[in-house]
Amino acid sequence: MTTEAKKHPLREILDPFIDLAHAPRALWGINFPYFLEGFVYFGMLGYLAMFFNQSVGLGDTEAGPMVGVLTWGITFAMFLFGGLADKWGVRLALLLSFVLMIIGRAIVAAGPSFGLPPAGMWSAVHLVTLFGILFIVTGYGMYMPAAYAAVRQFTNAKSAGMAYAMLYALMNLGGWLPTFFSPVRKAIGIAGSYWVFASFTIVSLLVTFFVLSKKTVAAAIERAKKEREEISRAEGKTPDAEVAAPAKANQPFSVWGWLKAHPLADPKFAFFIFCLIPVQTLFAHNWLTLPMYVERAYKTTWPWISENFEPATNFNPLLIFILVPIVTALTEKAKVYNMMIAGTFVMAVPTFLLAIGPYPWTLTGFLVLMTVGEAMWQPRFLQYAAEIAPEGRTGAYMGVAQFPWFLTKVITSLYSGWFLLHYCPDQQSLETGVGVMATERMWLIYGFVAISSTVMLVLARGWLGKDFKTKAA
Repeated sequence: MTTEAKKHPLREILDPFIDLAHAPRALWGINFPYFLEGFVYFGMLGYLAMFFNQSVGLGDTEAGPMVGVLTWGITFAMFLFGGLADKWGVRLALLLSFVLMIIGRAIVAAGPSFGLPPAGMWSAVHLVTLFGILFIVTGYGMYMPAAYAAVRQFTNAKSAGMAYAMLYALMNLGGWLPTFFSPVRKAIGIAGSYWVFASFTIVSLLVTFFVLSKKTVAAAIERAKKEREEISRAEGKTPDAEVAAPAKANQPFSVWGWLKAHPLADPKFAFFIFCLIPVQTLFAHNWLTLPMYVERAYKTTWPWISENFEPATNFNPLLIFILVPIVTALTEKAKVYNMMIAGTFVMAVPTFLLAIGPYPWTLTGFLVLMTVGEAMWQPRFLQYAAEIAPEGRTGAYMGVAQFPWFLTKVITSLYSGWFLLHYCPDQQSLETGVGVMATERMWLIYGFVAISSTVMLVLARGWLGKDFKTKAA
């Protein structure tokens, strides 16, 4: 019996780029725009709360929910529009999604650029911004499902894993690029920067149109189909064996039967995915809280950090890209449940570093250790969803496992602005006595919120842990 040789962590990092260089034309038409979209999406998101403050005239308590309209709106839009790529074809879905996102991003940039005053909630500039976000949300709701559908169509069972790894790697690298965007933001402002991001979306549209031509798509699908058939025959299967599903007898629909069979009817599964919401709030704070915190709290004592807050707020994607394969390799023999406990603990604890005060070493420690924790537990999360699912229901369980992430985006956006206003206010709020600069208190509360996930996992070990039957790898 032979076993697959263990791959060095460095190869895990480099292999997506080696394969990327040799990727067929069709995958280049997906990968390069996906890389640009990582840069554009995370770049705009990192500035969005500030944009609502400066260009729309919203206070912190109002800006947070408005950022949430974009983030949770995208998740909801994927639910509504994710299947359009199957009906229209991936090329048309991708092109239309980019057109919608270009329109939306241009509209968001246009309001303050054309002189609309920052007059606050429901003002002209606010309504224009929300109108633009509607286009972005709709476009993104089609874009990501279409990109993943394209990879599935263009690859076979052996190449699909690496192709998905490319998307993951390129999105994270793109999300790191805003680190170097501060000179542009200082020169033309956030509204002007949004015009730049809209221009990059035009580049993505053009690359998709010319590289992912109809002929290229048809050839890639046909080639992948032949490869899948060859692999199936080599494994002694009929060509359609992998995707064939047993026909179900016609049965009348029953609401009770649907509810009884729903993944959330499984109390262990429901408890597990919802108890992770507290620690997942730290993800949302990366764009809801961290940019304003760094820009405001470090302004007096560490002005160079305050003026160049982008590296801090965009450090996570680069670290995730590097750390996930390394941490996975080092922890491959660990049990999944133990990794969930350890990972959520390592992710939550460094939040208490920020409770010490706004210092460079506390910020660096938080960013690095939080990301290490994320790399420990996040890859295991969907593994658990697949592991606990009954036979034949893996897809349903993995889909529902994303629902708490949607709730996290909504919930965190509703309170993050209140905490900023009271514990990390801008200069105007400080001068009017609305809040006090007490960021230590804010992060202490956030730390206790995040660590509650670990506490719940530890307390539920005897009930939940026995269902984790496999190793982490």
